Amino acid sequence: MRKYIVETIANPKSAVSEAYRTLRTNIQFTNVDNVMKKILFTSAGPGEGKTSTVANLGASIAQSGKSVLIIDGDLRNPSQHKIFNVPNHNGLSSTLVEDVSSLAHVISTEIEGLDLLLAGPIPPNPAELLGSKRMKQLLHDVEDAYDIILIDSPPTIAVTDSSILAQIVDGVILILASGEVKQDYALRAKEQLEKVGAKIIGTVLNKVQIKTKEHYYYYYYHGNQNVGTHSM
Repeated sequence: MRKYIVETIANPKSAVSEAYRTLRTNIQFTNVDNVMKKILFTSAGPGEGKTSTVANLGASIAQSGKSVLIIDGDLRNPSQHKIFNVPNHNGLSSTLVEDVSSLAHVISTEIEGLDLLLAGPIPPNPAELLGSKRMKQLLHDVEDAYDIILIDSPPTIAVTDSSILAQIVDGVILILASGEVKQDYALRAKEQLEKVGAKIIGTVLNKVQIKTKEHYYYYYYHGNQNVGTHSM
């Protein structure tokens, strides 16, 4: 049996899992007036927790009875396969260059309702692949097969990949690490996304230290109430 390190599966009653459920609810409320099936997750810089957020949120949404596809759109430094402990032999890059269906390299997980399209082999031209007509067609195809698609993408300031993807999804969520990301850096990421017409539906403040009466908890995720707004 695969051993996941997804918090919402390993510890479903934890405060962290509850925070992801709140994030899930907030996203659902954001969807009331707008069709928002394809959501891109990015960050200002590396190490802010976007990959873990995508994995945990995907599992939480699947637990609510919806069909979910997580796409690892980070073709430079993919990580979803590490979280779900599966080999990254084939995936998004393979699908975009091979003459196969958009769902050919999608794999199922042991979490009912949650599937993965891993990054696949690292290509020499990630931005070109992500900006291709084939990528647009792939998103169109998977949109018909799933209730919601969550896309893990590279940090916004580091490379152009997330800005390219932001133009072909329904909404973008910016992940920011509390106490780590500088405000001007976060603003640059937000402005860069807005320049390409991205619809930022919210931010997630990650890695917030919470003090309780008994213990100090270092929540890998917290602060989901910011989803739906993006004032900085």
